Amino acid sequence: MISEQTLGQLEGLTFTRRPLVICDVDEVIVHFTRDFEHYIAAEDLWLDAASFALSGNIKCRRTNEAAPDHRVADLVNRFFDERTRHMQPIDGAVDSLLTFARTADVVLLTNLPHSAGDCRRANLAGHGLDFPVVTNSGPKGPAIREIVARAGKPDCVFIDDSPGFIASAYEHAPDIHLVHFLHDERFARHIAPLDFVSLRAASWAETRPHVLPLIGG
Repeated sequence: MISEQTLGQLEGLTFTRRPLVICDVDEVIVHFTRDFEHYIAAEDLWLDAASFALSGNIKCRRTNEAAPDHRVADLVNRFFDERTRHMQPIDGAVDSLLTFARTADVVLLTNLPHSAGDCRRANLAGHGLDFPVVTNSGPKGPAIREIVARAGKPDCVFIDDSPGFIASAYEHAPDIHLVHFLHDERFARHIAPLDFVSLRAASWAETRPHVLPLIGG
């Protein structure tokens, strides 16, 4: 199911019928984990890389006890409210996406509070990425299916770090190319390879040459 907020943004998209790249933002285009770790350090907390999750892994430095889920949710929401405009790009992300845009339409599909959407757009535009940004909640597959349909079902590549979102894309749009982007090895080691992805990558240096032939670059 697509939220009303997301659907309204999808209705505003326009396409050229070129190939299509749909790309996640946090931990794919900009650093989230690194900046979030700095942010929670001010609360005397640290992030344990014991699994691919925030819940249960944000811990008190003094007691090493996990922060309760409601506090984790509050920290994440506060982080996006306060820090989204200041997030920094991952090496190679900006150049790669600008290169993709020479031969493809680019849409950035990001799960963060809808209220932070304009801050995200301003941040990305400040890095030279003035592409459509769609804020989403829940699984990404339904939104991806809708984007592909609105684009006229072109050749499409979807790039994300979340195994859940990659699986959702495969469920709802099984014909697109899926790139599982996992640049932080501390968390990547917990994720088994997915046999339906086109590429599992740890950097844009790997991702870029793989994607370009798929979009006629």
